[in-house]
Amino acid sequence: MKEFQLIEHYFTGQSQHRKDVKLGIGDDCALVKPAENKLLAISTDTLVENVHFLPQMPPQALGYKALAVNLSDLAAMGAEPAWMTLALTMPSADDVWLQGFAAGLFEAADYYMISLVGGDTTRGPKSITITVHGQVPEGKALTRKGAKPGDWIYVTGTLGDSALGLDILQGRQSTSNEHREFLINRHYHPSPRVLAGQSLRGLASSAIDLSDGLNSDIRHVLKASGVGAVIDVEKLPLSPAMRDSVTLETALNYALCGGEDYELLFTVPEAQRGALDTALSHAGVRFTQIGQIQPVNKLKLQFKGEEFVPTQRGFEHFQ
Repeated sequence: MKEFQLIEHYFTGQSQHRKDVKLGIGDDCALVKPAENKLLAISTDTLVENVHFLPQMPPQALGYKALAVNLSDLAAMGAEPAWMTLALTMPSADDVWLQGFAAGLFEAADYYMISLVGGDTTRGPKSITITVHGQVPEGKALTRKGAKPGDWIYVTGTLGDSALGLDILQGRQSTSNEHREFLINRHYHPSPRVLAGQSLRGLASSAIDLSDGLNSDIRHVLKASGVGAVIDVEKLPLSPAMRDSVTLETALNYALCGGEDYELLFTVPEAQRGALDTALSHAGVRFTQIGQIQPVNKLKLQFKGEEFVPTQRGFEHFQ
């Protein structure tokens, strides 16, 4: 199958038909019409085989995850997903792989109402680059800059499950069949907290999504805001599967340094704490207070008042 046949067969006409897409796949550029009084939020992520995903990863899971990790960036800024482009590089046009990949990609796209409007396909080592475009009302975007001393620090969901799932896949950890399925699914199918991010507009003073591990990602917020923080490690939310599979110390290290959780970390002023339950109730996501912003420009990790030293800092390219 040639390039344009491939695009037409697997990707053209498969995604959401949004009214704000005036011209989609099939021309030199897509034409979209942003809503009035809204800013565009744009983010790009690349997934490379043997760096971000294993060669044996099911193609449907890869298609879903490739979009989900990008949507997590929109969630962190309180943006509403709208459009995406896809650059797909692969050594050959494998029909079975493409069918699965496209099915997973459009499963996520349909759920979050995002339209594929263009992209590119090339031959080479397998990698997927997706650029997502979202919209956020002017003056309402969440950013990493804005945390103030006294603000409370929260995270959504549970932490560390994806990293433990990856270690199970690679034979470095083991667990019961029931927990194995849950943990691997958390690695393959992250849940971008899009609705939660939108619900935090006007409440959170800062936000970031957890892609490289809490111990690494929170430092971006602290640097951008010019503040420090104390994290009560014993408060980190752990799933029953995590608690049953490894020791508490190992679980806390996964939660701090594992990466690929794609949960939200956000800060909230004292005056807004009471509004959180109401704001996040319709988002259907659990959230946990894990620490507080401090004026001293330093990150302190403590377990029941004693210093906690994790085994690693978190994922970083080129380290």
